[in-house]
Amino acid sequence: MTSRNPLTEDLEQVLLQTQPAWEELRGQRLLITGGTGFFGRWLLESFAWANTRLKLDAQVWVLSRNPCGFQNRAPHLATDSAIHFFTGDVRDFDFPTGNFSHVIHAATEASAKLNTEQPLLMFDTIVTGTRRVLEFARQCGARKLLLTSSGAVYGRQPAELTHVAEDYSGGPTPTNPAAAYGEGKRAAEMLCTLYHRQHGLESKIARCFAFVGPFLPLDSHFAIGNFIGDGLKGGPIQVNGDGSPFRSYLYAADLAAWLWTILFRGAPCRPYNVGSSGAIDIRATAQLVADTFSPALPVQVAKPRAAGVLPERYVPSTVRAQQELGLSETVDLQEGIRRTVGYYRSRQAEPASKQ
Repeated sequence: MTSRNPLTEDLEQVLLQTQPAWEELRGQRLLITGGTGFFGRWLLESFAWANTRLKLDAQVWVLSRNPCGFQNRAPHLATDSAIHFFTGDVRDFDFPTGNFSHVIHAATEASAKLNTEQPLLMFDTIVTGTRRVLEFARQCGARKLLLTSSGAVYGRQPAELTHVAEDYSGGPTPTNPAAAYGEGKRAAEMLCTLYHRQHGLESKIARCFAFVGPFLPLDSHFAIGNFIGDGLKGGPIQVNGDGSPFRSYLYAADLAAWLWTILFRGAPCRPYNVGSSGAIDIRATAQLVADTFSPALPVQVAKPRAAGVLPERYVPSTVRAQQELGLSETVDLQEGIRRTVGYYRSRQAEPASKQ
């Protein structure tokens, strides 16, 4: 790695927040599922950075359905001697041999398309995949496992509840097929709890919300990613709805630091919300993205706001993570957008052979 890495500042910040905790990975082996997605890419980038900088002599195995495609997109990770890719489906993958000290189960990211079109597949992938990963962790002798769960486990956040905390007792509607993702994550958390109780596995749970940063898809169901994609194309920034729902966005480098901290220091089976507590509505988010460009781009909102209707919310309380683990947001939303735009612009300027 060199100073030319566009993520140098971010990766140094992750290391600054987590450095003492990395010692427990010294000379150890780690397995990551979902290592080629948005979360996984940040986990691998920050692992490789810490492993090199701290001379940990750690090794990571990465499960992927298409490792060759990812390796072409990230050749510096593909050629890292500490990172080993292997092909498989999270529901029935062949277990790597030998002992592993830690497991991160980050497979099955939130896919609105899959959840809508094939909810049974979504649910089965989450539940069966989690059981398979837990069984691997048990057999390989892992001490700690991190599950990347989701704020979807809370179901629809009441409009009058500004921030949802981990002890909120709501949940998805189990007779609604659209709840397959949220119900699957709830079942995954239960499986982690049962393996902790029966086998002593230290199962850590991160309930993840919304994020911004390099590697975030710009053409998916992530509103802020779509806005940045619109901006990089020259605008306008398109808001498909009325722009009233509230979201919050944690920068991806902070996401990585939070996930590693929860794995290393979180209490077993005590969920931690992972996200930003800074609520902002979708329309204001679009405007913030538009103002990042020079000159500022126009924002087009498809629908007028309905009068007298409280807006939807999907915003976490992060008090538990702050107070118990000392976690904080080091990059605000405006700066996070600026860095994300800068990263993608740098990618646009690269020759296709280097992308």
